[in-house]
Amino acid sequence: MKIYLQTLLLFFCSVVCFSLQADFQSGLDAAKRGDYIAALGAWQPLAEEGSAAAQYNLGMMYKSGQAVEKNQETAVKWFLLSAQQGFVPGQSALALMYMSGEGLSQDYVAAVTWYKLAADQGDADAQYNLGLIYDTGIEVPQNSELAVRWYTLAAEQGFALAQYNLGLMYKLGQGVIKDDKAAAQWYRKAAEQGLGSAQTNLGVMYAFGTGVEKNFLYAYMWGGLGASNGSANGQKLRDDFALKMSASQLSEAKKLARECKISDYKSCY
Repeated sequence: MKIYLQTLLLFFCSVVCFSLQADFQSGLDAAKRGDYIAALGAWQPLAEEGSAAAQYNLGMMYKSGQAVEKNQETAVKWFLLSAQQGFVPGQSALALMYMSGEGLSQDYVAAVTWYKLAADQGDADAQYNLGLIYDTGIEVPQNSELAVRWYTLAAEQGFALAQYNLGLMYKLGQGVIKDDKAAAQWYRKAAEQGLGSAQTNLGVMYAFGTGVEKNFLYAYMWGGLGASNGSANGQKLRDDFALKMSASQLSEAKKLARECKISDYKSCY
């Protein structure tokens, strides 16, 4: 099952398009300590003077209702001003507003346009979302080849969701020649970042020996790790293989899982 569009995360950009300004930094420091009124006081004048980063941050404050009354239309206003200056977070935020129809009329064509502008500047979030749009055909013609292209760009930057979805594309042969080894490689990259669905799918590949050498211990290990990260299928995989292993094998598989998790999924073999 594919993963749906991410929601816009609430964070404050610390990048200033002009020179670093003490007022911007003071706003950032205030936001970090939870004093959004002070942050607003610092960023509002900068935004009105044309700082794309400050404009983006004001958009986030109006979107979430931090120190101001929540107002999606005003959030769009500030995101648009930021995006028009080529500021990547502003472009991605505006694209998401068009996708959701918050603060303006829903417009998937406009969303794709703004995502592309951000993606062409290397923004992994935008690249992933474009991949998902083309993969699922959300109000645009479904195009698996374009989906693979955008997933790949995001995956190569370490974006776990893109790595997982790219693994699915290789496993199913959608938009790319079916390749179980490539699928396993991308699942592994996402699994090593703690993505439960990728851990489970990697465990399934070990269970059947597709793309990797069959190994019941690793099937159990990755299934269990997937279960611990919210994958119901991972729990089923783990429990199924627990019944197929001897007591010594089960003990070894549990040890592998513990060591893998302790190492933050970096020492799992």
